[in-house]
Amino acid sequence: MADGTSGVPTIYPTILYDDAKAAIRTLTQGLGFTEEAVYEGEKGSVLHAELSCGNGRVMLGSRGREGLFAQAMTGAGPAGVYVVVDEVDEHYARAKEFGVEILMEPTDQDYGSRDYMARDAEGNVWSFGTYAPGSG
Repeated sequence: MADGTSGVPTIYPTILYDDAKAAIRTLTQGLGFTEEAVYEGEKGSVLHAELSCGNGRVMLGSRGREGLFAQAMTGAGPAGVYVVVDEVDEHYARAKEFGVEILMEPTDQDYGSRDYMARDAEGNVWSFGTYAPGSG
C-alpha cells in the first residue's frame, strides 16, 4: 500500500456521468482542471478519463457501460469533491464566467480557509479552497 510520502496522491475520486464529454469541458474550461488522459469507446462513450488539478486527480467515465464498477455505481451520486487551490477568487471568477452553478461565493471560513462551492450539470458538488488537509 502506498504510504503517501512520495508526493503522489493516494485517493482518486471517481465519478460517472451521463454526459462525460460535457463534464470534461466543464471541469477543464470552467473549473481549471487539466485533461491528462481520455479513452473513448467505439460509440463515443468515455471509458476512462483522468483530469488533474495541482497534484490531485479525478477519474471519470460515462454511465451505462458494462462491468462490475459500472454496475456498482448504478444509481450512485451525486458526489462531493474538495480541491485545494491557491487563488480562490480567480478560480471562482473563471467558473462563474464559464457559467458553472455557484452554490457559495468565496467566503472566509472560521478555520482560516477561503472557499467557494459549485455544482456541475449532473449534480456533483465541487468545493475549492485554500485549506489543505494534513498540511500542518
